[in-house]
Amino acid sequence: MKATVTLGIIVGNRGFFPGHLIEEGRLSILQVLKEAGIEAVLLGPEDSDHGGVSTLADAQKCAQLFRQHRDKLDGILITLPNFGDEKAVADTIRLSELNVPVLVHAFDDDVTKMTNLDRRDSFCGKISVCNCLNQYGIPYTLTELHTVDPRDESFRSDLRKFMAVCRIVRGLKHARIGALGARPTAFNTVRYSEKLLEMNGISVDTLDLSEAFGRASRLSGDDPAVRQKVEQIQAYALTQKVPAVPLERMARFGVVVDRWMEQNCLSATAIQCWTSIEHYFGITPCTMMSMMSNQLIPSACETDVTGVISMYIMTLASLRPSALLDWNNNYSMDRNKVVVFHCSNLPADFFDQTPIMGYSEIFAADVDQENAYGTLAGRIKPQPFTYCRVSTDDVQGQVRAYVGEGRFTDDRLATFGGYGVAEVPNLQGLLKYVCDQSFEHHVAANLSQVAGAVEEALAKYLRWSVYRHI
Repeated sequence: MKATVTLGIIVGNRGFFPGHLIEEGRLSILQVLKEAGIEAVLLGPEDSDHGGVSTLADAQKCAQLFRQHRDKLDGILITLPNFGDEKAVADTIRLSELNVPVLVHAFDDDVTKMTNLDRRDSFCGKISVCNCLNQYGIPYTLTELHTVDPRDESFRSDLRKFMAVCRIVRGLKHARIGALGARPTAFNTVRYSEKLLEMNGISVDTLDLSEAFGRASRLSGDDPAVRQKVEQIQAYALTQKVPAVPLERMARFGVVVDRWMEQNCLSATAIQCWTSIEHYFGITPCTMMSMMSNQLIPSACETDVTGVISMYIMTLASLRPSALLDWNNNYSMDRNKVVVFHCSNLPADFFDQTPIMGYSEIFAADVDQENAYGTLAGRIKPQPFTYCRVSTDDVQGQVRAYVGEGRFTDDRLATFGGYGVAEVPNLQGLLKYVCDQSFEHHVAANLSQVAGAVEEALAKYLRWSVYRHI
């Protein structure tokens, strides 16, 4: 997963404003971008008046530069050290033929420097630029403050959010999701439309469980890749109570999945975790899935493809692991708290301590304990989190989602599997929305606060139908 972001920079200029505003503004914005780890592509002072864009010729030159770097540009930053020329700015983006997120920034004026030698008028120019972008059909993102010094923490926060938006949009373009095994028969809730996802640039590659079992059965326990995978599992989780046989089976299955993902350039996987794999291969795949998610390669259970897309979106935004959970139980009579749960394949990042591998108490009653090893037990640590759920609506022909933020608490709870207590403002309103709009029972969670970036990316740039719960 590529963490870095490269932006094309348009320094808006209007010729009759003092040149030193453009020079100083350009240097200031470049320093802030450097500190944020953002690579910049922009005109230099040798290319146009102070490196700004104020004419059609400038726009053509800047657009050509952007086209030369189109494969590396994740977004565009418009910065206005003075009023700027709204038409030249919009022409640049149109001529570049880029379809990437756009952030519009304008500098503050200094009220002690309001003569024609220093006044910027960026405040007014930003309004004109936004109006013109809208006329051109170019979506754009605004800073929290209408005008702001780029060195201010508010703008740095805007940049972090915009970087997350860029990563989401970039990551979902041409994303490849692996579906390993058919949907469990009882789980109609995780049905989805491959065609709608394909129309949105997301492809799904499938592999039958029988083929995965066949490939795994051909691997020897002495295979170097299998031995290495066993070592990785033992370094990741406490396995003292797990017999050697299921541990080796997990490793063989993990090697098969790793190779399948590499061969097909997969970004994430959704795996049929029960009960065929327990009956016919003798493991639960939870630990392997947890390890992938913890490495920022999300893996969802129950072949929940749109569930793993939800996980992937938040991993792109935060660069932290995501988990898939059930909205599972009420918590006492506190109507803003909910027990979330899975068997579990939660990534280690969600736990305060090293997760303990055991067997699924749910599956053991059906397939015997010896065939149910592989789950990770632990409690989700108390932290703020973002939740998200993506779904495909075949009737309306659209991809839709909901997103919001809450916090995991340390409220007392004694249960099994991977679990936690979550507090969500107006939880009852959210649950009514989930049920009324027929969303799935699974929800993705990420230990970060990125709901704003997720909403912006999905609604504004991907044009999905998004509900932001507050």
